[in-house]
Amino acid sequence: MYGLPQSTECKKQLSKKAIFAKFDLKPPQRESFDADIARIDIVAAVSPLTVPALAVGEEVKEFYVLAVQMKRKEYDSKNIALLTKLIPQKMVFALHYGDEVQLAIYHTKVITSVWQLLTPNFSLLTIEGLSLDTVWENIVKSIGQIDVESGSTLTEQIAANDQRAKLLAQIATLERKMASEKQPRRKREYFEQIRILKKQI
Repeated sequence: MYGLPQSTECKKQLSKKAIFAKFDLKPPQRESFDADIARIDIVAAVSPLTVPALAVGEEVKEFYVLAVQMKRKEYDSKNIALLTKLIPQKMVFALHYGDEVQLAIYHTKVITSVWQLLTPNFSLLTIEGLSLDTVWENIVKSIGQIDVESGSTLTEQIAANDQRAKLLAQIATLERKMASEKQPRRKREYFEQIRILKKQI
């Protein structure tokens, strides 16, 4: 399933009621979770026991793939982050809505792929690397389409990409303001702010 070896496959449903009861979620959290998620199943376990060619990593000893049936496509990513906090395991989420699937993973934040059409032979995940640390990092990079620059770690690259995205958003906002501004002095101020922000990219 999802391109993983057959030896990794398993089938175990995670009851939402059990999650609510075990972790004592507040009513607003329950309502939001229930509005987004219909069902959760553990469908694969990746470890040296299920993939003998893999070595245990320093950080990652094993990880699980969870198939999550979604009630809506425009879900709140906080509910995926909540699952990662409640369950102390490394997890890859295959979020299903209709005949589409989106992969999600938590690495300093929720990282998602684009929605894709799920076909019988469609391969979403590939195991690349000799240790689980490397495999996990490669899956994060693949899902998030992250290119790690030389000299940076994956975590540093994610932070740098986030900072760049914030700067670009600020620049776009200032450019809109500058375009609609009538006063030359204010236009110059916006232009100067944009110039300073562009230097930081």
